[in-house]
Amino acid sequence: MRVGCPKEIKNNEYRVGLTPGSVREYVAHGHEVLVETGAGAGIGADDNAYRAAGAQIAKTAADVFAKSDMIVKVKEPQPSEWAQLREGQILYTYLHLAPDPEQTKGLLASGVTAVAYETVTDDRGGLPLLAPMSEVAGRLAIQAGATALQKPNGGRGVLLGGVPGVLPGKVTVLGGGVVGLQAARMAAGLGADVTIIDRSIPRLRLLDDLFNGRVHTRYSTVEALEEECFSADIVVGAVLIPGAAAPKLVSREMLSGMKKGSVLVDVAIDQGGCFETSHATTHADPTYVVDGVIHYCVANMPGAVPVTSTHALNNATLHYGLQLADKGLKAIVDDQHLRNGLNVHKGKITNRAVAESLGYEMVEPKTVLAA
Repeated sequence: MRVGCPKEIKNNEYRVGLTPGSVREYVAHGHEVLVETGAGAGIGADDNAYRAAGAQIAKTAADVFAKSDMIVKVKEPQPSEWAQLREGQILYTYLHLAPDPEQTKGLLASGVTAVAYETVTDDRGGLPLLAPMSEVAGRLAIQAGATALQKPNGGRGVLLGGVPGVLPGKVTVLGGGVVGLQAARMAAGLGADVTIIDRSIPRLRLLDDLFNGRVHTRYSTVEALEEECFSADIVVGAVLIPGAAAPKLVSREMLSGMKKGSVLVDVAIDQGGCFETSHATTHADPTYVVDGVIHYCVANMPGAVPVTSTHALNNATLHYGLQLADKGLKAIVDDQHLRNGLNVHKGKITNRAVAESLGYEMVEPKTVLAA
């Protein structure tokens, strides 16, 4: 199979779908790899590094899309990219379709077979291809929130860790999954007063044991959300429903009860965001203010640290990518976890959460693959 890796074109996206090390693995499996010139510049990998790994270098993205059987990316295809996809081609990348009806229409019209990193599962019921970027985003959320909280940036002017004689800043984390855990770990490490809100008692019990009392835990109710958000300096939105749009946990009305100059960091923005007032921003213009509350809603947060992010992502995606390259559609037929990752095939939606979020009929993956 010929595997193609175009340069990412989303605003301030410096990650790349394949590292030179991953290219070597595909080549060792007998595949050809076509990489767009300059694709690895953001991680310090030039064209010669890819050539040394066995890749061919394409002059344009159009060449990559036209000549490849499988496209490996990081972020969801942009309009100019989905127009180049075709039936019989496999797209392997993050998609986040639930809040993105236009991209969904584009993929359906193309006929492409689209496997979404964020819905591939593992034997433990986890999301192994989403986890590494969730870890990065969770840790970055505190860095971003702490920066936005500084007075020159419009924030309240609070130091998260405080100093002797002065109370630390307060951080509320909505959701105790991978993002929430990493955000809480970073905030607690800085010395902040941290509370995690979740509706899973077993998860709260696990987090309580993990942090050994250094982080507070609360069961999620409307009252708990209001109390914790109203008293917080930073609120991190870290709620995920796999494949589906994120629930809106903080309403516009709630902003009036929050501290002026406090910060909302919406890590769930890829899935539509968990604050009612959220809309996607970019690294070039990351924040905006609503009712005196700063919103940080960058839709590709890990793109700010592309070296770390790209290697962490490739560590996770390589195994399934090699299966797809080695076996084609048969890999999806044979592997339940890859079938869970299949979102679109030949003009049909094959993921239930995506279908329900966007109002499409869902077709079972096995059914469309058999056809």
